[in-house]
Amino acid sequence: MIESKNWYAVYTRPRWEKKLAGILTRSKIENYCPLNRVNRQWSDRKKITLEPLFASCLFVRVSEAEQALLKETEGVVNMIYWLGKPVVIPDVEIEMIKNFLNECTNVRLEKRPICANDRIHVIAGSLTELDGNAIGLKTRTIKIMLPSLGYIMQAEVETGNVKVIEPGSSQQYEMQTERYAFK
Repeated sequence: MIESKNWYAVYTRPRWEKKLAGILTRSKIENYCPLNRVNRQWSDRKKITLEPLFASCLFVRVSEAEQALLKETEGVVNMIYWLGKPVVIPDVEIEMIKNFLNECTNVRLEKRPICANDRIHVIAGSLTELDGNAIGLKTRTIKIMLPSLGYIMQAEVETGNVKVIEPGSSQQYEMQTERYAFK
């Protein structure tokens, strides 16, 4: 029986992304290290360099049986986990990253946190497919307001289970909170 292989994300030693990709390739483990073409300016010349897009992160395509072997590979710190299980990256997302990097240079990653007043959509959990407004933020959960049956229901949902549909007026929110700050 052939085990299916999935893409997983692994943490690498700091600045070992390219080196680990070479080690895994020699070990015949399918991997992908997204490299960003960056224009660098030195005093005497310009040069395009290839730098890892994700710091200390590499993608590997392995079966569940191969995961133990992967963890023993030099340069692998650990797999990236979510809710106690290794994160499975859909094939379509890996292809999207590859296509994006083929077409663009000087790509920058920007992590956008969820802000108060953002309109959000629940993508996982018991409230899946519901839309609401973020009204409170904690470290790992968001308090959202869900309009239902003419009542306002408040629920706390993990941040990984929602996506922002429409950014709220977080600048306006910050300005309102500044008004009450002690000077």
